[in-house]
Amino acid sequence: MLPTKGVRNITTAQLKNELNDKHKQFVDVRTPGEYKGNHIGEFKNIPLHQLGQQISQLSKDREVVVICQSGMRSNKACKILKKQGFKQVSNVKGGMNAWF
Repeated sequence: MLPTKGVRNITTAQLKNELNDKHKQFVDVRTPGEYKGNHIGEFKNIPLHQLGQQISQLSKDREVVVICQSGMRSNKACKILKKQGFKQVSNVKGGMNAWF
């Protein structure tokens, strides 16, 4: 999987240090069922297939940190965000699988 141009890839260890940053927006792009099963409290659930319709909920002025289960869907979400003009986008490498 090639990294998307302009997207910062972070580890779950880096994520732990950034969760308290109020200037960042945290988005979990898994399905509501996956999100309900377990999620990181700071993350808002916007499933990947709904991201296009719900993108207005996010501010282009703040960094968006995206997570999914393994990193594949979050990588796609980062591409969508970049295309929509978001400048600061971060993908959590390994997703929730790497969180534990």
